[in-house]
Amino acid sequence: MTDVHRRFLQLLMTHGVLEEWDVKRLQTHCYKVHDRSATVDKLEDFINNINSVLESLYIEIKRGVTEDDGRPIYALVNLATTSISKMATDFAENELDLFRKALELIIDSETGFASSTNILNLVDQLKGKKMRKKEAEQVLQKFVQNKWLIEKEGEFTLHGRAILEMEQYIRETYPDAVKICNICHSLLIQGQSCETCGIRMHLPCVAKYFQSNAEPRCPHCNDYWPHEIPKVFDPEKERESGVLKSNKKSLRSRQH
Repeated sequence: MTDVHRRFLQLLMTHGVLEEWDVKRLQTHCYKVHDRSATVDKLEDFINNINSVLESLYIEIKRGVTEDDGRPIYALVNLATTSISKMATDFAENELDLFRKALELIIDSETGFASSTNILNLVDQLKGKKMRKKEAEQVLQKFVQNKWLIEKEGEFTLHGRAILEMEQYIRETYPDAVKICNICHSLLIQGQSCETCGIRMHLPCVAKYFQSNAEPRCPHCNDYWPHEIPKVFDPEKERESGVLKSNKKSLRSRQH
């Protein structure tokens, strides 16, 4: 592993989780800093090189996708311990128990979301030091800032980082409540389900599976799929959009 790989690993550890576009920019940056003359490796080969060294430490850079829109993400995952035990260095005992309570509500829900009201109502049941609801609200925001949770209109779900790091833990801890995507067979927190047979699919999997179907039908029972079909994430369009926004911002700054 070269200095390029080491710097990349250090920066990824700092961020915790990054989208693929940012990971590629980070890789390019590390080459510029340490070895300008070298040819930039294909990202998959570059990460495999790092993972071959990390393997003995039970650590791995894992690739996943966001559940809502299918954006590719990368996170450094500790394979030896559960995420909740890994979080122990950043959170107090009662804060970790609040996360457990939120996680249980999210896993048990049909939508993959837990309302802040329902989470805060469990504050009196927390282990360790007593916590007021106002404090608990601040802790929930801390989970959001650290990319363990996502908040949408007063409801919380798991961040892509948490899903990447905690899939094994969730499968083992909540075997009766866990939901699996019928297409990719990975853990499913939020998605769509067939009203006839009950199978579930991630939104990105729904988008890809029904991409060219004028009349979408369930892959399991062949009944009509009643939900709106989301759009497939297109990294090229996303990149073009980002460039356009950047150019507009640059133009406005020159005009003032």
